[in-house]
Amino acid sequence: MGTQLDSGSAAPLYQQVLEVIKGKIENGTYPADSQIPTELELSRMFGVGRVTVRRAIEELVGEGYLTKRQGRGTFVMTPKMVRKVHQKGDVQSFTDACRENGMRPGARPVSCALIEADDALAAFFGIRPGSQLTLVSRLRTADGIPVLFENNYYPVEGFEFLREEDLADCSIFRVVGERTGHFPVESDPCRLEIARADVDVARELEVPVGEPLFYMSVGFLDADHVPFCYGRQFYVGSRYSFHI
Repeated sequence: MGTQLDSGSAAPLYQQVLEVIKGKIENGTYPADSQIPTELELSRMFGVGRVTVRRAIEELVGEGYLTKRQGRGTFVMTPKMVRKVHQKGDVQSFTDACRENGMRPGARPVSCALIEADDALAAFFGIRPGSQLTLVSRLRTADGIPVLFENNYYPVEGFEFLREEDLADCSIFRVVGERTGHFPVESDPCRLEIARADVDVARELEVPVGEPLFYMSVGFLDADHVPFCYGRQFYVGSRYSFHI
């Protein structure tokens, strides 16, 4: 059955097509990760030309509602997670952010190793450059979809348990807090920029090499204003949104 557009409306036809498709996405007619009808099918459905349909689709891709997959068609984007950037007194873990957004959090450990602190890490932790830190890298998912490649740096002393701890499908903030009695309460410094996915990050996040990602470098402090950990995180922009 076709969808009747209002030829007498001040809104152009492509905008009307856009609003109908957006409505079907928002009411679940076109659920997340599902394929929408082809341009030809939509053209027949709305009784308009393919150029009109194509413009509506391009607008929805630009707004983050749809994504085009080469050789496969156009698909509905999964809802973006929303998370605060600057946090003071109420640091929100990825796990908590997932649950607040009605999503199932997941974590897959990638590596846990000792590394040498560069100048930025040394300055944050108040140690000499080249001193050892523990780096925990994990892939974080929301409803099973890769969203974040997480790299958290901790002091070695007092955090030896991280080398043996099962860090799958859990909040590392909670695990560390329960083991040490210290929890992050403030993020400072916090810097957000754009970076391109290298081979390793692209593989973990299942995106093309070179895709633009949100890159956040952030230090977390505990209630005594002592460095808790430092994060260098890569977020898939099409799957994540920041509240500033």
